[in-house]
Amino acid sequence: MDRGQVLLMGLPLFLLCSDLFTLFASKPSFPPPHRHRHHTQHHHQQATTPEPLEFPSQKLSAVGGIGFGSSVSIEFCSSCSYRGTALTMKKMLETQFPGIDVILANYPPPMPKRILGKLVPVVQFGVIGIILAGEHLFPVLGITVPPPWYYSVRANRFGTIASTWLLGNVVQSILQSSGAFEVYCNGEPVFSKLKEDRFPGEIELKDLVGQRLVNSRVSDGLGTVWS
Repeated sequence: MDRGQVLLMGLPLFLLCSDLFTLFASKPSFPPPHRHRHHTQHHHQQATTPEPLEFPSQKLSAVGGIGFGSSVSIEFCSSCSYRGTALTMKKMLETQFPGIDVILANYPPPMPKRILGKLVPVVQFGVIGIILAGEHLFPVLGITVPPPWYYSVRANRFGTIASTWLLGNVVQSILQSSGAFEVYCNGEPVFSKLKEDRFPGEIELKDLVGQRLVNSRVSDGLGTVWS
């Protein structure tokens, strides 16, 4: 057997022995990586976690406590599209005086206007009923021959019905509107649109309500200072 054949036979045996030795050899032990990572992360958190800042609590309690136990009532004309202004004032007061209770309510018109406003729909349906069924209603009322105006109205019944409905709605809206925007703080009047004939400004209303709260606190003997 020459040298080449020995090499060809010995090389596979050497590789087989090397694989068996590698397979059954003990693996080197390494430290668990997660412990090191946890330790590093914990150390990083300790190094980068900021300390909580301490703010003085006296300022918050002095300013924020003035609204507690007080209420502001805003009575406005709901049929005059004043709700948006009332909501804006409500948010402003709740922001400036935390804890205050702001109540929104409708300011009704005077009693005569309310009565007339309830009669308008009756008149509307009465006119429409006469236009549609006047030929049967007049004999019931004892009128054998309808008046001349009935025939002219009857000739243009659809235009008359539309005009009656639209005109009645306009009149009813006018009678239901009061034009009011009244502000009360703890039951006492602060601002009246009916007297001033204008809306209050946000800064103006804040000052008026704040002064009223200060006066009520001083009168109660609490001595809270408003700024």
